[in-house]
Amino acid sequence: MRTEVAAPVSRRSGILEFAVLGLLREAPMHGYELRKRLNTSLGVFRAFSYGSLYPCLKTLVGQGWLAEEPSSPPSDPLAAPLSGRRAKIVYRLTAEGKERFEELLAQTGPDTWEDEHFGVRFAFFGQTTRDVRMRVLEGRRSRLEERLDKMRASLARTREKLDDYTLELQRHGMESVEREVRWLNELIESEREGRDRGNPRPDQSDDTTT
Repeated sequence: MRTEVAAPVSRRSGILEFAVLGLLREAPMHGYELRKRLNTSLGVFRAFSYGSLYPCLKTLVGQGWLAEEPSSPPSDPLAAPLSGRRAKIVYRLTAEGKERFEELLAQTGPDTWEDEHFGVRFAFFGQTTRDVRMRVLEGRRSRLEERLDKMRASLARTREKLDDYTLELQRHGMESVEREVRWLNELIESEREGRDRGNPRPDQSDDTTT
């Protein structure tokens, strides 16, 4: 029997897929609700449009990870015909979609340390195990420390050639990275000490399923 293999997706599309599956794990939503959550809860998606979201939803439906359902009909049977509006489609996570999200949630490779992907992953940390959180946090810290070393080396080489404003801009960039490294150090220390950070599902084991 032929096995269907999912086509590779771009890094940006992969982040959107992860976020959509994660939000729909919380509750079924229609497209407008999803876009609103992406914009407000996950700031990296502020620039995303319906033109980006709906192809992603169609792809996830085609993979069997989402199901499309019409929204509940109005209590007044005459309301829908009079309004002339089409029923909204509600997207629901399937059992296969839940498995796919948990598979993505367990990943801790280099992509999860990058700027955009890390922010989205962090938003769903409440659904991960402490072991996964630690690997992602430590990987992100390592990536930023490498970035800092390069920034410092570059600044040392070019300092004399830069005007005051360019120099100040580079210093500002370095300070931003240094602040995030300090923040990551605090988070990592908290995880090591096993402090309760208010997660709705404190992990008692490595099982992330509900």
